[in-house]
Amino acid sequence: MKTISIITPCFNEADNVEACRDAVAALFSSGAPLAGYGREHIFADNDSSDGTQDLLRAMAATDASVKVILNARNYGPFRSNFNALRAATGDAVVVFLPADLQDPVEMIPEFVRLWESGVEVVAGARVNRQESLVLRACRAIFYRTVRSLSDIDIPLNVGEFQLLDRKVWEAVVSHDDHYPYIRGIIASVGFRRVIVPYTWAARSAGVSKNNLPRLIDQALNGIFSFTNAPMRLCTFAGVSMSVLCLLYATVSVGLYMIWPNLAPRGMMTLIVALFFLSGVQLAFLGILGEYVTSIHSQVRKRPLVVERERINMDNEPVAIDNPVHALQRKLGVEAA
Repeated sequence: MKTISIITPCFNEADNVEACRDAVAALFSSGAPLAGYGREHIFADNDSSDGTQDLLRAMAATDASVKVILNARNYGPFRSNFNALRAATGDAVVVFLPADLQDPVEMIPEFVRLWESGVEVVAGARVNRQESLVLRACRAIFYRTVRSLSDIDIPLNVGEFQLLDRKVWEAVVSHDDHYPYIRGIIASVGFRRVIVPYTWAARSAGVSKNNLPRLIDQALNGIFSFTNAPMRLCTFAGVSMSVLCLLYATVSVGLYMIWPNLAPRGMMTLIVALFFLSGVQLAFLGILGEYVTSIHSQVRKRPLVVERERINMDNEPVAIDNPVHALQRKLGVEAA
């Protein structure tokens, strides 16, 4: 019997986790669309403080198909989601199903049907969103910005609500990334993909934990993870500004030689030029700093997530091998 793994990260979702568990279990019950499949529902809790952990323990105690990872602290949705993804054991894996069910659980049987037909990645696309016009506009700008700047094809409106074949899962979890941009990683590994449109529903209970600073942080991570376009932009802008400054200096000297009284000069010109160039330099340093910070975090090799406890799970956390040590072992050299 084939097994479908479903990952649900959660943080202070006491109002939603039981309903999420029940909605998934209903798909696998007798006579339901997925009755012939095994179920593995992994909840990854980010150190909730509202009673979510107690509910998860109770759910796992009565249902062996419910598996729980309790993090030692809040590591953010992407890190927690990716860590739980590494623990999946199913033949196909739903990368992300939110506890609030804004991504509809009813789509999973369609995902499985397409997977059984030979599709290796079934990606849900949020073509309609039940949210404010401002948020829809901001998300649309973000998706288009990431896609236009990225070195790979990241589909518009596609998040982490995707189903992966086991071999795709293996390629995805082999990535050693301190801040995994999961939808970008999935797009980068390739394989046959089908995009299924759906409506992203409004949250029915609880409050979203993705505030504006967190959304901005996720957006910047998406941009800087899969493209060097910002640094290229800095290079082109710097060269362009240098050329413009040389032209300005040439024109100023020419005007002074011909019409001394018309030549631009004075403190105002210097002040404007100074503040403009200083602002541009600070912006470029900020872009460079994003890459340096990302490199710094990656080379320190801190754990992606520190777990407090695993429930109903026999497998240990997946250890991503250091590629240098792997190469040394392959060559027969003992790693230091």
